[in-house]
Amino acid sequence: MRLAWVCNKAPLPVSRAAGIDGGVFGGWLDSTASSLLGMDGTELLVLFPGGEEVSGHAGALSFCSFPADVQPSWFADRLKAFKPDAVHVWGTEAPHSLKAVEAACKLGIDASTVVSIQGLVSIYGRYHYSEGVPEPVMRHPSFGDFIRRTSLEKARLAFIRHGEAERECLRLAKHVIGRTEWDKACAYQVNPNAKYHHCNESLRDEFYAGDWKLDAVERHSLFVSQCSYPVKGFHYALQALSMLKADYPDVVLYTTGETVFRDSLKRNLGRNSYQLYIARLIDELGLRDNVRFLGPLDAHAMRDRYLRTHVFVSPSTIENSPNSVGEAMLLGCPVVSSNVGGVSDLLDHGKEGFLYQSSAPYMLAWYVKRLFDDDSLAMEFSHASRERSSKTHDRDANLSTLLRIYESISSSGGSFS
Repeated sequence: MRLAWVCNKAPLPVSRAAGIDGGVFGGWLDSTASSLLGMDGTELLVLFPGGEEVSGHAGALSFCSFPADVQPSWFADRLKAFKPDAVHVWGTEAPHSLKAVEAACKLGIDASTVVSIQGLVSIYGRYHYSEGVPEPVMRHPSFGDFIRRTSLEKARLAFIRHGEAERECLRLAKHVIGRTEWDKACAYQVNPNAKYHHCNESLRDEFYAGDWKLDAVERHSLFVSQCSYPVKGFHYALQALSMLKADYPDVVLYTTGETVFRDSLKRNLGRNSYQLYIARLIDELGLRDNVRFLGPLDAHAMRDRYLRTHVFVSPSTIENSPNSVGEAMLLGCPVVSSNVGGVSDLLDHGKEGFLYQSSAPYMLAWYVKRLFDDDSLAMEFSHASRERSSKTHDRDANLSTLLRIYESISSSGGSFS
């Protein structure tokens, strides 16, 4: 089968073949691409964003980067030359996804094209981006953002603008891949005529090896996988941390990314508005000794952090099915997550973890306290979450499901063959 992918990043097989940096995100692309390329009779063309054009071949893999201002004609030319049996557009968030679907429509292969939902910026920006962030913080930029002529409110509005292309992408799609009740509902409300296919995501290889053990963790430690912008809810996590500190003075919250406390005045002035807000909140709550920024972490370092963590926390204001929750569950690290988007499709409250209302950091603190105080409950969640996630993220089952989707759309007509 000849497959064409349109991605938001270069999957690992491409980055290795091209000698470029594929980034630390999008692990589901890495594992799935590797699995497909290991199958006899499968040829894969990957189109991904880049600066200067990067293209090449490596066995059954072909790849080519596209410019930021890519047009439908660019995709049409590559697809016409490759003649895929099925086209898979991974994600709707970026404008190039719409361009790729428009190209498929122009070529008459839209019936053999499927669009995956990852997140939905149209929903994020309109309903969830600024939850819990004071309005002055949203509207008044830091010095760094003032120089860059941006602000959190402008970033939110950019989500909404990109969301217009996203919604058009979904309106044109004849096939949609999702994995939660949330993304199914959102897709239906935009395009009730599109055929919805359910397919869970596989994770990076590193998270299928490792076993969380209570006697190996740093007691009273928490881990939040991202703190880069308001949707990740780090401001709520800090409020919960302040409450926990009253009972556990040694509590520590770890997160990825550069510290918000820089080593020079110039670098502090360069902080964006959310980083400045986080820094001020940490100081207002007296948490300087309780927060650790770990910098960027690759998959191995992320896995090691989960395995050393007492409780993993996902405080986001919206998610579809966050890979971080799946990674923690697969390793057996107890999870407390905001009950947003499709998270409840990943775990059952009180059985495989705890879920709480996203705008209630006091409940986040309460559920973390329960796990800090009850080792038997932590172990119960650890075992149950591993069992649940091993089914959700079963690589063989997910690959088989994806192949069935490809076969069904390639045989529905409208392909080059």
